[in-house]
Amino acid sequence: MTLPLITQDMIALAPGDELILRYRTWDDYENLLSRRQNKAGLKIRYSSATQEIRIMSPLPGHGKNVDILADLVKALLRYQGQDWEAFTPITLKLTNQQGVEPDYCFYLQNRQRILGKERLDLEIDPPPDLLIEVDLTSTTTPEAYQAIAPSELWIYRRSNLLIYHFDKQQYQESQTSYHFPDFDVKKLIPKYVERGWQVGSSVAVREFEAFLQS
Repeated sequence: MTLPLITQDMIALAPGDELILRYRTWDDYENLLSRRQNKAGLKIRYSSATQEIRIMSPLPGHGKNVDILADLVKALLRYQGQDWEAFTPITLKLTNQQGVEPDYCFYLQNRQRILGKERLDLEIDPPPDLLIEVDLTSTTTPEAYQAIAPSELWIYRRSNLLIYHFDKQQYQESQTSYHFPDFDVKKLIPKYVERGWQVGSSVAVREFEAFLQS
């Protein structure tokens, strides 16, 4: 078994590993981001509220779920005739407060405000309108995004879609989506994500698009 390793020059975690560093500062977090180098698969998260840095190395199945889930969201947006800007991977930071690396994020209502930007600065730019996390080996809580505060947060875990809305103070779990109020996404998204494992991602997305047009 390969043990997690952090040195001055590298960060090494086996797929599926999660490492929690406690009593850390924002400077510690920025230092780890700079030392990650080309290890783009590693996700690093910081919270000033808990003083913790979490480093995660996702499993291959994590990426497959992220990919098909994002394609399903895009299919819904196309069906609604809605434009979007999407980012993955991305690091979202509020200095000295929170640093997160969601699996996927969408700008919908606020897309015009970030068009053409190669980097987002949440001190001046709005947060994403829809942010997606897929939990396979670790657990995401809404509090992980409390400071950054995207208006809607999806957490996909064990074939279950959790939806959270930010009410200006904290996240509240919801049965419906702000962005897709005419669809029962809590049932539809898990159905077609799991379908992707049975028949392949592209087939599942085509089936979903056919469903939307039926």
